[in-house]
Amino acid sequence: MADQSTDVTMRGRRPGPALIDNNDGEISVTLPEAHPGYGDQRYIERREWIAAAAIHARPGDPASHVVYSGDDRRVWQLVREELHDLHQRHASSVYLESLSTLGLPSHRPPQLRDVSDTIEKATGFRMTPVAGSVSARGFYESLADRNFRSTQYIRHVSRPGFSPEPDMIHEVVGHGPHLVNERWAQLYQLAGDAVRRLQNSEVVELVSRIFWFGVECGLVREGGEVKVWGASLLSSVRELRQFQNTDIRPLDLAAMANQDYDSHAHQPVLFVADSHARLEDFLGEFFTTVEDDSTYAVKF
Repeated sequence: MADQSTDVTMRGRRPGPALIDNNDGEISVTLPEAHPGYGDQRYIERREWIAAAAIHARPGDPASHVVYSGDDRRVWQLVREELHDLHQRHASSVYLESLSTLGLPSHRPPQLRDVSDTIEKATGFRMTPVAGSVSARGFYESLADRNFRSTQYIRHVSRPGFSPEPDMIHEVVGHGPHLVNERWAQLYQLAGDAVRRLQNSEVVELVSRIFWFGVECGLVREGGEVKVWGASLLSSVRELRQFQNTDIRPLDLAAMANQDYDSHAHQPVLFVADSHARLEDFLGEFFTTVEDDSTYAVKF
């Protein structure tokens, strides 16, 4: 596990909003003024305890048991209730089947170790705890070993519909159903394999960008309708309510490579595949063939 005092870059183009500092084993979490949890000392203290448990864990240990607060439980229950209705209307059938397989509780946050056990039995993937967001290379290279590095904290009660960071709801509700499905777990591993063999940082950024638009924010057509498959969209009440009003474009590698994105904000542009099979083939071919000398008309 990387040293979280230095490995706290957001999976995306900009730094995550929380600063995690490891001072000789004393963990502090600093939230900027724009963060929903800014000034909430109890929330910050919970974040610090959860971060410390992840940082001090030994490799191979199961995730620490987290005692979630009343606010944490309320947020989980509220978001799960709202997402249930939105999922029924907008989520792809493959996602809904995988979510059912995962068997997440609706009234309380699950323990990460329990979710990880379910996923590992299905696909061999594990979810291991991290204090906060991790570097792009660290995140993807872990995927090559079928290890998904997951946070355990819950977003702040004042803003349950959207999180500026990848919280437990994002990790478990968004990515968990992907990882419990072998076909999609394989794509996560291929993305990790790609980054592991790459030396060119610009091409690593390209992999991250294609992963963002294909896996985090991916759309597919089912029965003539646009359905959501992406983990980031499916874990955000706000995004699911708004995604149909975005600029939805056909799946296209060059367009995705050149499209800017902000992982902390509403997505103005999304890409849709004609089917799950098409999205699988598209991502699988890209992750398998991308190399350091690959040439795309990419702006960085």
